[in-house]
Amino acid sequence: MNFVIDGIRYHVDIIGEGFPLILLHGFTGNTKTWSPFQEKWGKHSKIIAVDIIGHGGTESPTSVDRYNMMSVVKDLSLLMDMLNIGKADFLGYSMGGRLALSFAMAHPHKVRKLVLESATPGIDTEAERLTRIEQDRKLAEFIIERGMTEFVDYWENIGLFQSQKSLPDHTQARVRTQRLENSIIGLSNSLLGMGTGSQPSRWEQLHLLTNETLLITGSLDKKFCEIAAKMTQKIKNVEWVNIKECGHAIHVEESEKFGTIVSRFLSK
Repeated sequence: MNFVIDGIRYHVDIIGEGFPLILLHGFTGNTKTWSPFQEKWGKHSKIIAVDIIGHGGTESPTSVDRYNMMSVVKDLSLLMDMLNIGKADFLGYSMGGRLALSFAMAHPHKVRKLVLESATPGIDTEAERLTRIEQDRKLAEFIIERGMTEFVDYWENIGLFQSQKSLPDHTQARVRTQRLENSIIGLSNSLLGMGTGSQPSRWEQLHLLTNETLLITGSLDKKFCEIAAKMTQKIKNVEWVNIKECGHAIHVEESEKFGTIVSRFLSK
């Protein structure tokens, strides 16, 4: 299903009945990220899976400004209005988690429960933020200069995803195919407009978050475990589940556990 939101055509999959659940994939992902969970979650939620701008079936505009985090937050708010949804649960993975958290901070009255998988509130020091912006700029140039296949070859071999090397070949192939379905300009501009360095840091506002929040991490993903530990000290109504012997993408590496944990949290 397509919706034109502020001039951009968004692709959205809507499945199931129940309380609305908006699903936001990670960088290089699309709505297919959530396909394995549709049957399970569709029993208790109305699933609204969104291809984030620059990804999947959603348009990839050439203007980097259109990828600004708060611009995309506005798009999601307008989508909820179009669907006559006053309040929804939000689940976001990595980049999608940063987007879900940004939405919850901007529109707390539109969020019931918040699930953040391997997500961060941003970078809280100026020096680190500028370094990350430069890293993302170089990676964006790499995508444009070398093309999608070479980029995916590089991306699937970074340290963040090393734990996926032990997954069955068909699972790794499914993830790779999904990544290759994206566009060069969409991924490049996503790094420039929605990268961790480009977004506003939310660390100092976390104490204002009142929504019931679930953090999910994998124990092998040390960086995001440390981030989650810090977040639990700042968020009032928070639960943290850390999955043993699992990396960054829990929904891929331990899909059955992940699906059950999310269902339990949303249903209670």
